[in-house]
Amino acid sequence: MNYSISYIIATRNRLAFLTITLGALIKEIQAGEEIVVVDGDSTDGSREYLQQLFEQGKIHQFVSEPDRNQAHAWNKAMLMAKGTVIKKIIDDDVFCYSAIRECRDYMLENDTVDVVISNDLSSTLNNYKEIQQHSRLPQFQNWVSRETPSFTFGDVHMLIRKSSLAFIGLYQTDFVMIDWEYSLRISYLKANIAYYTGYNALSVAHPGTTTSKKNEKLIKSQGQRAGGLYGYKGDDAAISAWSKVKISAGRLLNHTKKAGDVRAELPAIGETYEFYYDYLSKVNGHNEFQFIQGI
Repeated sequence: MNYSISYIIATRNRLAFLTITLGALIKEIQAGEEIVVVDGDSTDGSREYLQQLFEQGKIHQFVSEPDRNQAHAWNKAMLMAKGTVIKKIIDDDVFCYSAIRECRDYMLENDTVDVVISNDLSSTLNNYKEIQQHSRLPQFQNWVSRETPSFTFGDVHMLIRKSSLAFIGLYQTDFVMIDWEYSLRISYLKANIAYYTGYNALSVAHPGTTTSKKNEKLIKSQGQRAGGLYGYKGDDAAISAWSKVKISAGRLLNHTKKAGDVRAELPAIGETYEFYYDYLSKVNGHNEFQFIQGI
């Protein structure tokens, strides 16, 4: 079957978040779309939950096996995808599927576009009603005008044309900051990137996020390495703005109390995510957005 879009998820031992995010996606899925899930041999019930969904026909492709790191897992999912367009769905973040479909439709109508990115929203679970807006539009415009050879953006709101993987490649498996390196590489290669001024995702920070576990030494060393490879001189976000939020949130939550105590004090996750989905829908429903063509 030909799919217009593949929603891909890589997960491991995050059942509480996975059931919410995947549950929302399953409710939204339409004909001609597929869900691909790569589980890293979870031991918290995720594997059994996913196997049941697969047997019920609610997800289209599923594998559960050990992976070497997060880049390896996401690469497997991208290679498994059968859709013309690939959208990464991170198990603890929030997505607006109407906005994602606008981005997909733009790519289907403009077959030279390799990647679409958008603005992003971010929040932390312990302060979920405070939501930040982020834009990389100025950096994108500087890149389009050739003032900079590359720029950074988060992959939470990125859509990729499957056939473009032959040009831009997969995630670099020796990077922890995988979206950092990938965005610099994509832009340095002068891939055809389009910018959507709406919000197709809201990134959520908590003690278990990968980004919150990064340290300054790692950020600096990997940032310098990628910057050297792709001519990145830095800007007001030496690491992407949403990653800064996640790192700060993770440190604050982890240093305040033990992780178990912190989680016990967080608002009910289901209730919090209902707020997020409603907020994201309203932001996109009450505004008009446009696509800005890149190179």
